[in-house]
Amino acid sequence: MAPPLYRPHAPALAATHADLENHASAQREVLVGTPGSVVVRRNATGTAFYARQFYDHDGVKRDRYIAGPVGSPAADALAESWRTRIAEANDLLVSVRILVREGYHAMAPKPFAAVAALASSGLFAAGALLIGTHAFAAIVNRLGIRASAFPTEDIDIARPEALALASVPEGGFLGALRQSGIDFVPIPEFDPRTPSTRFKEAGRSRLHVDLLVPAEGREVTIRAVPELDAHATALPYLRYLLAQSQPGIVLSRHGVIAVRTPLPERLALHKLLVSQLRTGRNEKSLKDLRQATVLVAALCDLFPGSLTEAFAALPATALKHVRKSLAQAMPSLEAHPAALEEMAPLVAAKA
Repeated sequence: MAPPLYRPHAPALAATHADLENHASAQREVLVGTPGSVVVRRNATGTAFYARQFYDHDGVKRDRYIAGPVGSPAADALAESWRTRIAEANDLLVSVRILVREGYHAMAPKPFAAVAALASSGLFAAGALLIGTHAFAAIVNRLGIRASAFPTEDIDIARPEALALASVPEGGFLGALRQSGIDFVPIPEFDPRTPSTRFKEAGRSRLHVDLLVPAEGREVTIRAVPELDAHATALPYLRYLLAQSQPGIVLSRHGVIAVRTPLPERLALHKLLVSQLRTGRNEKSLKDLRQATVLVAALCDLFPGSLTEAFAALPATALKHVRKSLAQAMPSLEAHPAALEEMAPLVAAKA
């Protein structure tokens, strides 16, 4: 018999995660790097000023100017407010460490810095979603279950519709990414006349960020995203995934970020779909299928009926692909009888 695909975390851990989510949603800005400390520095003329000293995503010690000169009421007040922010961030990290030790998923410092920069630019508050494997990790954490990790350096950011931003971030989407302190550059397309929709850290790094939007039809195209002064890859069936979303958080040893993710049942069915649609990428197809199967097992146990409802909303052209993936997933669900019972009619149903 196949082993269980997940196990539940203790209720106390789920409560700690919920508390972190409440704190993260109230953050005005996500600190990039470790929380650090407030230090006093002097410039070339000997004038003392306040700086935040911290370690960045590469473990390099950095100083970032806060205010000056030391002794002025405005600078002293700002320095004190930074001490308070840093103390609060360190308090949150105590809870993060507890969760990560118990099997909650945490993002590596470098992708965390990139997502933190986008959050501080207001993208998630304005309607952008984190999707892909990092969304899967955030959803698994929020469900209060422990499941196998799927490490990745790919970050997928989706825009369901025009984002409610007050203004274009300085430098657009690329400029927002560079606020992380990482030297992001556009990845050139095969046709140099085609605008880039993907960004990577300069050099040999594997850190990638994709900007995605729903396609109007069934063809992959490129669409302008004027509120980000950028372009995005338009994908078929993405509209289904993004139609409903929920709050979530990303954990890291550097902090916590409030994000938005798709509903878990829509992510599960969308991953079943794309696992069939990928061509020549067998490893990614298997990963999609595995992640989807974990979510199917957990949702049928914890929220029976949610997948059946989400299945009914699938586009007609997606049904045969999802059924094929579900049929492949059924042997892995042997340890989850509720999932087998709920999924069997969906696999057997005729299109």
